[in-house]
Amino acid sequence: VQLQASGGGLVQAGGSLRLSCAASGSIFSINVMGWYRQAPGKRREPVAGITSDGTTTYRGSVKGRFTISRDNAKNTVYLQMNSLKPEDTAVYYCAAVTQGEKYDYWGQGTQVTVSS
Repeated sequence: VQLQASGGGLVQAGGSLRLSCAASGSIFSINVMGWYRQAPGKRREPVAGITSDGTTTYRGSVKGRFTISRDNAKNTVYLQMNSLKPEDTAVYYCAAVTQGEKYDYWGQGTQVTVSS
């Protein structure tokens, strides 16, 4: 499985960005797709996830602002980020679960910078 993330950038606080993650390869094996982020000097943390049947999960700090969605026809998962805050600044990574419950495939990161 290969994951290609895109859509990061620089935005002012209160603005919006949409991240995309296109999957290729053995996509039939993907059960869950999700987004993580890592801010400078901090550990990587989960942001949102979506199962193959569309069930979603979010970390508390992004609930109501971020929306994860999945287009199975395009093998792509999206993260719509609204009302962005400076604390959302991080490198965002998409990931996939193919076996078990842990994310076992990772895409390259895409930088999201929110200015105050």
